Amino acid sequence: MQLIQLDMLVEFDRVCRDNGIRYIIFAGTLLGAVRHKGYIPWDDDADIAMLREDYEKFKTIAHKLDPSICFFQDHSTDPEYIWGYGKLRRTGTSFVRAGQEHMKGQTGVFVDIFPLDDIPLHVPLQILQDWHVYCLRKILWAQVAKKKERGFWKLWFGLLSLIPPEAVFRSADRYKRRSNNGTPNRVRILFMPSSGMIYNTNPINTRYGMPKRWMLERAEYDFEGKRLFGIKAADEFLKYEYGDYMTLPPENKRDPHAPVSSYDFGGLHEEALL
Repeated sequence: MQLIQLDMLVEFDRVCRDNGIRYIIFAGTLLGAVRHKGYIPWDDDADIAMLREDYEKFKTIAHKLDPSICFFQDHSTDPEYIWGYGKLRRTGTSFVRAGQEHMKGQTGVFVDIFPLDDIPLHVPLQILQDWHVYCLRKILWAQVAKKKERGFWKLWFGLLSLIPPEAVFRSADRYKRRSNNGTPNRVRILFMPSSGMIYNTNPINTRYGMPKRWMLERAEYDFEGKRLFGIKAADEFLKYEYGDYMTLPPENKRDPHAPVSSYDFGGLHEEALL
C-alpha cells in the first residue's frame, strides 16, 4: 500500500511542479521523511497539505493527473464523498474503512490532501472558530456514527445525519473566503482537530493554528528515494505536533491509523510500481 501511495505522491508532485502550485508533505509523512527518509514503517497513509489558495488552484488543474494512476476526489467531484478535504485515489483499487461500508463515495487506496485555512488573529475568536468547526465535523461524522453508536448517541447522530453536507460546507465557506497566502493569520485544517492540540500541550496563543510561513518556506526531502517538498522548518513543526519526535514509540504503540474492512489493490504488484 505504501508503494501505491508513493506512486500517487510522485504523480501529484509532477503536476504541482509543472503548474507552479505549492504543497508540503505533512504530519506523519513529513515525520517519516525526517526520521526514516521515507514512510514510518508501520504507517498506512500519506498526507499532503496546501494553503487554501494553492488548494483551489490545484482543483482547477487536477484533471492533468494521469488517470491511469490516480484521480482527485472531494465533495465537488463526488457528491457522495462528504469529508471537508480532498483525496487522491488510486485508479482501479478499493479500500474501505471499517464502519464505513455503507458510505457511497468512490473508494480506493488514498492520499489525503488537506487545505489549510486562516484562523482569526485573536485567541477568543480562535476558540469560537474551533468550537464551530468541531460541531461541523461532528455533523459530517454522524453519517458514520449513526451506524456505530448505540442508545442515546445512535439517536443523536441519527438526527445530526439529517443535516445535508452542503449546509456544513456553506457554513465553513466564510473561513475559506477570508484565506489567502498574503495574510498574517495562522492556519489550520478546519475539518480535523487543530494540530497544536493533538500530541502535546502548546501555549493557548499557538495551539489553534500554525504559522503560515511553515507552508510558504519549503525544502525538498528524500522520501523513499524520491524528492518531495516539505516544511523547511521541519524541526519546529514536528516539535509543535509531536514533541520529542525522534524517539520511537514503544512497539505496542506502532499501529496503523484505522482498521480496514476490505481492500483490493487491483492486481498491482511491487514490480509494476514506480
